[in-house]
Amino acid sequence: MKLTPVPRAIRHVRRVSTIALATLCAACTIGPDYVRPAMTVPATYKEQTASGLWQQATPDPAGAIDSRWWTLFHDDTLNALCERALKANQTIAEYEAAYRSARAQVAASRASLFPTVSFAGSGTRSGGGASSSSTYSSSSGSVSSYTTKNVTGELEASWEPDLWGSVRRSVESSRAAADASDAQLAGERLSILATLTVDYFTLRLADADLALLVGQRRIDAELLALTEAKFRNGVSSYDDVRTAHNTMQAIDESIATAQLTRRQYEHAIAVLVGEAPATFSLPVQDDYRFELPVLPATVPSLLLQRRPDVVQAERTVAEYNAKIGVAKAGYFPTLTLSADGGYSGTSLAHLVSLPTRFWSLGLNVAQTIFDAGATSAAVDQARANYDQQVASYRQTVLSAFQDVEDYLSAVQITSQQAVAAQAVAVRSGELSASQLRGFDAGTSSRMDVLDTQLTEMQDRKLSLDYSGQALQDAVLLVKALGGGWQPSEAAEKTAAQ
Repeated sequence: MKLTPVPRAIRHVRRVSTIALATLCAACTIGPDYVRPAMTVPATYKEQTASGLWQQATPDPAGAIDSRWWTLFHDDTLNALCERALKANQTIAEYEAAYRSARAQVAASRASLFPTVSFAGSGTRSGGGASSSSTYSSSSGSVSSYTTKNVTGELEASWEPDLWGSVRRSVESSRAAADASDAQLAGERLSILATLTVDYFTLRLADADLALLVGQRRIDAELLALTEAKFRNGVSSYDDVRTAHNTMQAIDESIATAQLTRRQYEHAIAVLVGEAPATFSLPVQDDYRFELPVLPATVPSLLLQRRPDVVQAERTVAEYNAKIGVAKAGYFPTLTLSADGGYSGTSLAHLVSLPTRFWSLGLNVAQTIFDAGATSAAVDQARANYDQQVASYRQTVLSAFQDVEDYLSAVQITSQQAVAAQAVAVRSGELSASQLRGFDAGTSSRMDVLDTQLTEMQDRKLSLDYSGQALQDAVLLVKALGGGWQPSEAAEKTAAQ
């Protein structure tokens, strides 16, 4: 038996494989290699240095806010709400799905680096008889039927070597897009949790305000009764009674406003933790203590690494940088290698045999000769898109620095206001106690005592409002600093795909 077709096929395979390997080794990656856009980064934050409030020690470049930053506020209820939001918030679930889609796109892009192999098989059985037009006469002169069978098995392979790095740039672009999607997910998660925390503190502030407003109303009601008694005794005019009525009515309006605020923020918290407002409630806690946490000192350079929107903008720049190389690959020819082989016979039992074998190898080269400037336009568009993303990245960085400076100063000022208001409230309490002792001694009137108590409650409310605002500003400062997110973990997962 002559087996010459086998060595010849092997020689063809070796020759094509050698050409493909040499071509692949000589392949280059066109387009600019990515370099992060340069940004001028200050050594320290202006407001951090000016206030000293958060400057607990020399800034540590390795220091960072904990990723579970809400635990800094030492509130078990808040901790539980944040954990529920991480698991059940539908906006977080939406962006998590988008991130998984972006990771799948990386795998799809990488698949283009490898050959495509497919298999096809078929089998047919056909025949004819006396009533068929396809009849024949036997040697005896009689008409007989016939049956034919055909079985085919074929394996096909095709591969377009990445000669100019177009596929590799596509993979690079997909990876950068996946990293940007991961940063977007982190940004949404941070935004949801920061909103939840601010809403929670606003609700607790409404609890405290309601308790003080109810106390004020009790005092105003007693003042109104005393004023009416004085009017009946001819000591006061009815204008004083009207004024007392208006004061109490204003307190009723404030109570209603505080109640509405609490209910609306309770509804908002319910949605953030993935629950219908009708089935969610938070117990009233009117003695809540608004205490600022201590944050680790950080340096501005960390903002470029750990603030999600900055990372997202930077990764988008990398994505569009890679797309320049993809566009420039249109200037160069494409090479496609193909091979197929199989067996075709009349019997499955004798299918895999040399006489039934067939094979072929192919090489196709394609080059655009004239496209009226379409490729050049695509390259120019890719470069313009890249420049647009660079400008967006730099603006995002500048806005991030502004946010940090704004909330550093906000926390500083509101904290100072809270301290001053607290001092006023303490002195008002001392004055109220003094008036009460005077009333017991017969040197002060009941009206004087109630007036000083009302002033004390108003001062306490103002102090609480400042303290609550400072706590909310602290949350927004944590958000501005990136919330302790570590993008390197996501980048490693994406790169490993």
